[in-house]
Amino acid sequence: MEIRIDDTKKLSTIQTEFSETFPYLRLEFFTRPHNIGTPSPKKIMIPIAKTVGQCRSVHRQGKLTIIPTMTVADLEQVFSDTYGLSVQVFRKSGNVWLETTVTDGWTLEKQNRHGEELSQ
Repeated sequence: MEIRIDDTKKLSTIQTEFSETFPYLRLEFFTRPHNIGTPSPKKIMIPIAKTVGQCRSVHRQGKLTIIPTMTVADLEQVFSDTYGLSVQVFRKSGNVWLETTVTDGWTLEKQNRHGEELSQ
């Protein structure tokens, strides 16, 4: 899948496009990256009604290619390094969304499959 990133795009649109391919995963956006193995504080979560341009200092545009075998850590790093966006992947578990901090080494495919199993 490819997601076009530019300053006019809403975070909610990126979130929706990502979830179309990975329905048991969700992207959330934060004002700064999280430390490895620790969750991001909710108080620094960015409302998804904002545009990409309102949330970053690196104003590069382009297409982000996301493949199922990419790890969560790799995806979060690409968002940060290439587009200046701090993202955290959440996985559905029943009726709640959990940050994937402990399992950031898993692939997106594995995370999504696990979320599906936990939600049935």
